[in-house]
Amino acid sequence: MNTSRPGQWLTLAALLALAAVLVPLNEGRWSLSEDPLRHALALAATLSFAFAWRIGARSRARRRAPPQALPEAPSDQPAPDFLPIFHATQTGEAEALAHRARDALRSGGVAAQVFALETLEPAALAALPRALFIASTTGEGDPPDAVAAFAGRTLGATLPLASLRYGVLALGDRSYEDFCGFGRRLDEWLASQGARPLFPRIEVDDGDPAALDAFHRALAEAVAGVPLPAPWREAPFQAWRIARRVHLNPGSQGEAAFLLELSPMSGLMPQWRAGDLAEILPGHAPEALARWFEATSLDPDTAVSGADGMERLGLRLACSELPDPADVAGLTAQAVSDRLVPLRPRDYSIASLPSDGHLALLVRESRRPDGRLGLASGWLCRHAPERARISLRLRANPGFHAPDDDLPLILIGNGTGIAGLRALLRERIAQGRFDTWLAFGERQRARDFFFGPELEAARDAGRLAHLSLAFSRDGGQARYVQHLLEERADRLRDWIARGAHLRVCGSLEGMAGGVDEVLRRILGAAAVDTLLESRRYRRDVY
Repeated sequence: MNTSRPGQWLTLAALLALAAVLVPLNEGRWSLSEDPLRHALALAATLSFAFAWRIGARSRARRRAPPQALPEAPSDQPAPDFLPIFHATQTGEAEALAHRARDALRSGGVAAQVFALETLEPAALAALPRALFIASTTGEGDPPDAVAAFAGRTLGATLPLASLRYGVLALGDRSYEDFCGFGRRLDEWLASQGARPLFPRIEVDDGDPAALDAFHRALAEAVAGVPLPAPWREAPFQAWRIARRVHLNPGSQGEAAFLLELSPMSGLMPQWRAGDLAEILPGHAPEALARWFEATSLDPDTAVSGADGMERLGLRLACSELPDPADVAGLTAQAVSDRLVPLRPRDYSIASLPSDGHLALLVRESRRPDGRLGLASGWLCRHAPERARISLRLRANPGFHAPDDDLPLILIGNGTGIAGLRALLRERIAQGRFDTWLAFGERQRARDFFFGPELEAARDAGRLAHLSLAFSRDGGQARYVQHLLEERADRLRDWIARGAHLRVCGSLEGMAGGVDEVLRRILGAAAVDTLLESRRYRRDVY
């Protein structure tokens, strides 16, 4: 059945419902006939109808972007059991894993399909015999923005889920206190409603390959029952170089911020969309490596073997976690190499388009409590020499792309968050779409107005409808970006009424919360929740 034509699915579902003498929806639940055969038909009709209605509603709603394509299982494969895979995604990682899981399961004959979790209604969930959930956590244990309303109305409810078999893959980052908080909460709620796990919850720390391998094995053993294709792997990092690095805010009261322009060391410029991310492997400062080798008495030029062949221990250590010298005392260089854990990549918003001829980043130096530079920002801003090799890979972030139509767009951000907003604005201008409003806040106009001349030129040329600015350290009462929205409440209401989308990029603490609070005060909490669930209001905050 072609899910791109939801009317046909909906018609079939309605006929099933009539055949089962399905009683209309009563207080949010379907009431079924007592006849066993009709009961079974009604369960099938409920599931089909619920999914068809959700898909059809989204295809009919002009201003509600579809969460993702819903491709049909291949017709030449047996599909005795329908298996939905629901993703809760903030930056696109959970959605990408859901599609990879779908492809692997289909190769094993499972009729798997991918859906956004926020599209799942309680009645449909109660009718499911089995399901997979791939859930990201954002902030401090929170669900992704688009899933917040679903979590609020569903995870506090009571549902009869004793017939449901489920699996949960929880994505998170152990650097946050509430690691995998939303995935754990979802798993615990499902179990509390009587649902039975297909396999124990699997938690993934920042894309850990071992955890993803465990998920692949669970799919093969507990879901497909047959071997599946080899486990998926992230795309390899590519070699780039720093073509240009500029200190943008000398004399600022805040930390130094640098514009970096990167170019691939070989091949053509790859393609990405505004809103996508660059994942970069950092490296240690030369002084830190020198101190470590002095403390261990090991020679950085000693050859060691690894997955990529022979290399010098110093090169291997440069992109790995530095073990405590006491923990490796007396070990050979090869034994030390075998213990090394690679450094984790860091995500950065891309500030340019492929047509610019480079990949631009805006990176602010961060400091540790002892005053030392942070690992990644120190590497990019200070330690890596120009023309140095940078290990980088692109990651799609579809949740932060601009709308693909002529609806207005409101860009809101502070600090280095202007990087992602700048790319969105440049993309809109290249498309001939000028109905964009940018609200930006920083410390001092004279020091921290990143890309200021470019933004003002776009406004003066009519390519940027409004440019609203707030600089908190320029004297008088401190004003922040959220104050700009409050002062322009009438314009905000008008733009939202015209179907405007919102994109917020910058600091999670302070700015993002303040903006959300003002939006709820001006538009109403229910309206903001609707904007989140329909994906018109998206955030890339850190």
